[in-house]
Amino acid sequence: MKIFVLLLSAFFSPVLSIKAGESLVYFGTYTRGAESKGIYVSNFNDETGGLPDPVLAVAADNPSFLTLAPSGQTLYAVSEISGEGGAGLVSAYRVLDGGKLELINQQSSGGAGPCYVSVSPDGKVLALANYGGGSVASYRITDTGALSETASFIQHTGSSVNAKRQAGPHAHSINFSSDSRFAYAADLGVDRVFIYSVDPSTGKLALAGETKVDPGSGPRHFSFRPDGKFAYLINEMTLKMTVFAVDRDSGALTAIQSLSTLPEGAEAEGSTAEVVCHPSGKFLYGSNRGHDSIVVYAIDAETGKLEYLENESIRGKTPRNFVVSPCGKWLLAAGQQSGNVTVFEVDQETGELTFSGTEIKVAAPVCIRFRVEK
Repeated sequence: MKIFVLLLSAFFSPVLSIKAGESLVYFGTYTRGAESKGIYVSNFNDETGGLPDPVLAVAADNPSFLTLAPSGQTLYAVSEISGEGGAGLVSAYRVLDGGKLELINQQSSGGAGPCYVSVSPDGKVLALANYGGGSVASYRITDTGALSETASFIQHTGSSVNAKRQAGPHAHSINFSSDSRFAYAADLGVDRVFIYSVDPSTGKLALAGETKVDPGSGPRHFSFRPDGKFAYLINEMTLKMTVFAVDRDSGALTAIQSLSTLPEGAEAEGSTAEVVCHPSGKFLYGSNRGHDSIVVYAIDAETGKLEYLENESIRGKTPRNFVVSPCGKWLLAAGQQSGNVTVFEVDQETGELTFSGTEIKVAAPVCIRFRVEK
């Protein structure tokens, strides 16, 4: 009887009814030590900012960070688990009607503590960062959305000035350029951004250069302006944002500005997490854990430099991740320790944020991703 009930429960588990003007939005979570069971999904109203309570899209173990293929037909997630040899997992899921997910295949992340995953804009290559192992790995994406065996695995080496946090490498993110030619890996442990060339036919990465940041910065996440001319690096340990000019031919980065992610006079405590450029290229956002806020900057159209505008409370604790909706009208922030996701309206003229009043409960949310169909 118990088996029959479980089967019925799985068969009749809720699915979403997606209406015109709505988008699927997925939530990656921590399941260990939390009430979460995996990856959750809701349907976001692009006009009103409405966000109903989410349903379970698929059960998974610590599916912390997510990304979707450009087609919107496949979702990829890293699992921060300790599997064979201490490595974690990366999983490919097919997106079904109603937002549910169906496992296609899994591969080893190759290193401990996978914390970030991204897909090249051409949809041919997936790359991930292993924080615990201080390494990056890449995979070719097949026509079915499945992941090939590891195409390349690169172990970072070195250390930096903070003996407690930078005794060795800690790769924290990896992002592709808009033309899919380069991948940029921010490594907190060695205060560097490694630049890799990408072979779309094999999925392999090859070191093309590296950029150092100030010792003790702890580079974490990286975001391009949509035109690809400028990039923005949020530094976890110094709570600063670094602005780079990007050489589109060589992939090289040149630092042109650095400024705080906190309001003037605020005590520099806690750490930063995410950085996101607005789809218009006019604004930049970053999250502060401890201060529990989103910092808002205006971007100079010609120079790429930033002007501080405000810090907005997320109405929760520990904004590990946030996302701007594809239409650019809304920002969704995940409070990891408060177990909530809050919705803010984005002023299209100034970039400033206003809390919409919408809040949902999500246990230990780590990552938010919109599904965009192409």
